[in-house]
Amino acid sequence: MVKPRGHGRKGEERKRLLAFLANPVRPGGIGPRVVDAPENLLVVDPAKYRCSLLAIQLADEWTEYVAATAITAQAQNYRQAIDRLCQYVDEVLTLGAEGVSLTDPDLFDTLVKWELSLPEGYAPGSTRPYLIACALRVLIIRRDDHPDREVAPALARLARGPVLLGGGEWTERDEFTRQEKRTMVRAAWRSVRATRKRLDDGWALAEQGRHPSQGSWTSVPDLLWGLAHEEIAFDDFRRFMPSSREWPLELLEFTAGPGMVPHPQVARMQLTRRLWASLYPTTLDLHAFRVLLMDATGYTSEEVTSFGETEVEFLPKGVRLTLLKNRAGLLRHRAFRDQDASDVLPAADDSDGQLTVNWPRREASEVVRQLLDITARVRTKAPHVTDTLFVSAAVRANYRPVFDQWHPTVNRFRFRDWLAAMEVEVKGDPHIGRLRKSVKVEKAIITEGRIDAAADDHTEETFAGHYAQGTTLRILSGRAIATAQQHWFGKALDRVDGPTVVAGTADINPGLLEGSGLSAQEAEDIMTGQLDMGVSHCKNPYQSPFSRPGELCAVAPLRCLECRNAWILPTNLPQLLLFKAHLERLRTVLTPQVFSRLWGQSWVNLDAVLDDRTPEELAQARKHIEAGEAVLDLPLAANTEFDA
Repeated sequence: MVKPRGHGRKGEERKRLLAFLANPVRPGGIGPRVVDAPENLLVVDPAKYRCSLLAIQLADEWTEYVAATAITAQAQNYRQAIDRLCQYVDEVLTLGAEGVSLTDPDLFDTLVKWELSLPEGYAPGSTRPYLIACALRVLIIRRDDHPDREVAPALARLARGPVLLGGGEWTERDEFTRQEKRTMVRAAWRSVRATRKRLDDGWALAEQGRHPSQGSWTSVPDLLWGLAHEEIAFDDFRRFMPSSREWPLELLEFTAGPGMVPHPQVARMQLTRRLWASLYPTTLDLHAFRVLLMDATGYTSEEVTSFGETEVEFLPKGVRLTLLKNRAGLLRHRAFRDQDASDVLPAADDSDGQLTVNWPRREASEVVRQLLDITARVRTKAPHVTDTLFVSAAVRANYRPVFDQWHPTVNRFRFRDWLAAMEVEVKGDPHIGRLRKSVKVEKAIITEGRIDAAADDHTEETFAGHYAQGTTLRILSGRAIATAQQHWFGKALDRVDGPTVVAGTADINPGLLEGSGLSAQEAEDIMTGQLDMGVSHCKNPYQSPFSRPGELCAVAPLRCLECRNAWILPTNLPQLLLFKAHLERLRTVLTPQVFSRLWGQSWVNLDAVLDDRTPEELAQARKHIEAGEAVLDLPLAANTEFDA
């Protein structure tokens, strides 16, 4: 059979590019620069442009930068930036483009005009012009940093300065609904189980085979045996296998599926990938683990795919992971405890009543164990990948097997493709970032709208600006607002009511305090001075309205006069007078507005307490102060307030 002409030309061109990939052109040399991206080969051929010298300089930086940083999907941005600039230079500088390079300071105006012209090819608000401009600036800066490569100072200053374009408009994605997320998690567990079964069956089938030269090149067990024992190479499929028209029905159905016949031109490649997927996890398989880890931990896609085997520590009831967030430069060590046995997926799927997975839903330790087990063989084949457990096997178009880090953005193996394969329907953009938002929304709901609790792994400003815009939170905003209002209303009541004052000249005893509403233990602790906070005693310093429940009050004694937990006894009178003197000094420093805002309630409550004291009590308290028998201990912050 004669191959179509187009197919032959493409094949020859690919072989030529692979030769340049295997033997890269030296910096400054003539020839195309090739980068092996996950989806295809990316090429910059300086010979395509009249400004070939400029293209060579930028292309050299591009290939070295990709090799040094191991960027994958972003490599296309840099290639596009080089192409767009060189095309622009060829069009604008009709004369003299051949001599243009980064050593020429006259290129300054051309670079500025090119950058400002980038938005013309994109829709209003697009972020692409900004990304392309930034990519080119990175290449120029990198070249300028190289000691042996010259860049005109004017161009270097331009590259290091601010981008002349706006960043564009980003549209916030809505979170997945709770039903969509629940369906997604169940599908992920089904996918994990299916992957494990496929790999177990594949290796079991391989043990039943023998070398294809002794058995058959059309026998699935023999082919699996040869690949599993590394006795055959994928190139042998082209050399020894007969045409797909001569394949038995079993091999045809194994390749294309029951009742299907593979296309003759792609049958061998389709078969090799099917065999490879029977022995090793594929890119599509690992989406399920990312979904489960994001659901179990609540962290971002970037973080749950950034830990290697050495960053995993199994605990008696959970797992500790080291999570890296490159964008924020954060390295965290987080322990995730296994949940109760009741928090598992139901044995029956609500949608069709069929038996599904009965594994723990949110046990991060179980997900990590499954991931370690399924990727174990790939990790032994890819010792260069140590910073992630997300490794997969693939067969490239040139029949080259690859064991490498997981690339979830490859065409036909993206998150949207996994959703389609698992028959999970979602509304809107099928982007993994929406799952992170769903987890944050659930946390916000559980904490009844408390932003500080929901934003436990980033700032409250980030939560309010990025996560709090979802539909679910807007629907539940009434409840959140009511909760917040009740919270602040309760604080206001605490401040208005103020402390409980026990007045009188008679002896104070535990019985009197118990009759005023204290428990026997609380009364005993107050009488023995164990709950003395300075200007008052505290009923329970671990239940302060100014601190989180369970934490020791962080504002005593400065806010005791605004707290309902405070109990003031006659013995506190000297400290109250000293505290009044402290507030009077603050009144001379702060403006009336600031003093009223910060200390107004304490001042009012203090006056009310002192007004109930007799002149004799006040005189006796002042004598204690003059004799040095009364001291007011205040934190250092109490003396560093200024009128801003």
